Amino acid sequence: MKAWKDYQEQEKDRFLLELIELLKIPSISARSEHKADMLRCAEAVKERLLAAGADKAVVYETEGHPIVYGEKIIDAAKPTVLVYGHYDVQPPDPLELWHSGPFDPVIKNGAIYARGSADDKGQFYMHVKAMETMIRTGSLPTNIKFIIEGEEEIGSPNLANFVANNKALLDADVILISDTAMISKDDPSIDIGVRGLSYIEVEVTGANRDLHSGVYGGAVANPITILCQMIASLHDENNHITIPGFYDDVIEATVEERQLMAEAPFSEAEYMADLGIQALWGEKGYTSNERTGIRPTLEVNGIWGGYIGEGAKTVLPSKAFAKISCRLVPDQHSDKITQLLIDHLHKIAPASVTIKASLHHGGEPYMTPIDSDGYKAAAMAIETTYGKQPIPVRGGGSIPICALFEKELGLKIVFMGFGLDSDNLHSPNEKYDLYNYYKGIETIPYFHKYFAENNQ
Repeated sequence: MKAWKDYQEQEKDRFLLELIELLKIPSISARSEHKADMLRCAEAVKERLLAAGADKAVVYETEGHPIVYGEKIIDAAKPTVLVYGHYDVQPPDPLELWHSGPFDPVIKNGAIYARGSADDKGQFYMHVKAMETMIRTGSLPTNIKFIIEGEEEIGSPNLANFVANNKALLDADVILISDTAMISKDDPSIDIGVRGLSYIEVEVTGANRDLHSGVYGGAVANPITILCQMIASLHDENNHITIPGFYDDVIEATVEERQLMAEAPFSEAEYMADLGIQALWGEKGYTSNERTGIRPTLEVNGIWGGYIGEGAKTVLPSKAFAKISCRLVPDQHSDKITQLLIDHLHKIAPASVTIKASLHHGGEPYMTPIDSDGYKAAAMAIETTYGKQPIPVRGGGSIPICALFEKELGLKIVFMGFGLDSDNLHSPNEKYDLYNYYKGIETIPYFHKYFAENNQ
């Protein structure tokens, strides 16, 4: 609608400045020293919702970081869209690899560089500005509710209780999430599913203290060596995960789905060039797109132990540590996979060391039915603003709360992300293209329009 476009063009500079101010807040949920920043960011989100026209916005305390709720109710008889997002961000380390400060937003090459720009402040804020657009132009066709949490990056440990205890507050007809990506600016897509997650930390202990590597080396097990050997054994020569039972519940993608995925534009050469690598790696028998969408994975996210300071210290360390995560696909369950992984690590550990493993967090995979009113409305909205139908794809990331929302609220979820895989999520120099930011603000009102028309 012309009124939407005119308003967004008129206010685009302000829309960007407001996002920049949010990005300056170091809302790192994983670090206790940022507790005050988390509260400050939650309050800022509340104020932005009210300024955009929400009738109500509240910061709810939890046992961890706060949850922000907002709403604009125009007519109880009209459909209600519940928007989910998160204001917390990943730690910015390693800082030396950033071209600019992670919380000092910089605009260059048509993108805004800052931690959280794409994941997820830039993406959830599109919905705030889309709501403002519809309210200010007198054209809001649905009720809108927001639930913006501060613990997504640490597994949403307190969201389940909040949702279970506030079902009436969160009552809606569909859940809309922008925390995913598109294939490219020219090839719009919609994620029809996200993978689940099992994330553990393992500690391997040898001797009861660090030892002199000359006096004891060769006679006492080195926990770092043992841990490396154990991790290496978790994949075979075909990069297939070797944990017994790991694939038992995997629903294999159909031939038709794999053919559809193959139609999506993808250049291995460009993919490798962007990452600065000479060859790809992964499970034999699957393409790169399939490996990151329809197949489960096991990755080491961190490994450490021994002396890592300046200079040399000839030490045989007492302990070694690793963080390991598995991405899961339907119908794998995080509790089962976590137990399989932990049990397997205990089984393969030699008697020369002891093992302790614990769960950090997990979540279940989720699939969106493409015949739902929500998906159809999203597809129509994207086609309206991009001029072409979006390609349905499976996302490689995880949003642990999806299965929880459907279980507790009985609602289907639509993923309507506008980021790109090249946005450096969780990495140094995270960015969000201004084109995508503004395109999201332009497109989201059409979702509300079409969803309302389909649910009259």
